[in-house]
Amino acid sequence: MSEQETTHFGFEQVAVDDKARKVAEVFHSVASRYDLMNDLMSCGVHRLWKRFAINLVGVRRGDRVLDLAGGTGDLSVRLARLVGPKGCVVLSDINASMLGEGRRRLLDEGIVGNVAFVQADAERLPFPDNHFDAITIAFGLRNVTRKEAALASMWRVLKPGGRLVVLEFSKPVLPGLAPVYDVYSFRVLPLLGKLVADDAASYRYLAESIRMHPDQDTLKGLLEQAGFEGVEYFNLTGGIVAAHRGYKF
Repeated sequence: MSEQETTHFGFEQVAVDDKARKVAEVFHSVASRYDLMNDLMSCGVHRLWKRFAINLVGVRRGDRVLDLAGGTGDLSVRLARLVGPKGCVVLSDINASMLGEGRRRLLDEGIVGNVAFVQADAERLPFPDNHFDAITIAFGLRNVTRKEAALASMWRVLKPGGRLVVLEFSKPVLPGLAPVYDVYSFRVLPLLGKLVADDAASYRYLAESIRMHPDQDTLKGLLEQAGFEGVEYFNLTGGIVAAHRGYKF
């Protein structure tokens, strides 16, 4: 009998089939406090990172855009306004709790008519080939079990000429930043999680998952292997976050 395939869940090795369940438990736990924690953890800077990513996409009126792992919908709000009434934004997330938060947010913002909500696995997107003008995935790729499969699925559903933007935590490149970032990640984040969300474990997983995610050049290579061309990346806040963009030609 062959050994069971494993993958990482933070620093822990788990069975491949168990990772999605464990990640789901994390996001079910934090969904109601997710936006508040993002503001606290980044001192609001995550809003600037997301604005940069949206500008990088270059969305036009009438475009059809997939906001993958879109969670509570902060990108979808901006994207829906950019594509206008003749465009469409699909807010998709594998986690029902996060998707529910996103739906409530868009309704509260008065955005109806040009947004759809789809619960879906990034590795097996339930959309036709050559369907979207653009795809965004912000702070979601590191939680995907098989990143290569997810990127291939994204490439498939993009139209020729379409573009993908991946916004994700990455590896600090500013001299002296890494040790300070480590202290913040492994001491401050779990404490914030405990005080605000009563969930230190989920934010310990956050710090560990960031360390296990591919660095800037490795992720660039994964996009290229999936078929994306003209791949480039932009370091933000000293490389704590990077935005990658690639095209399907």
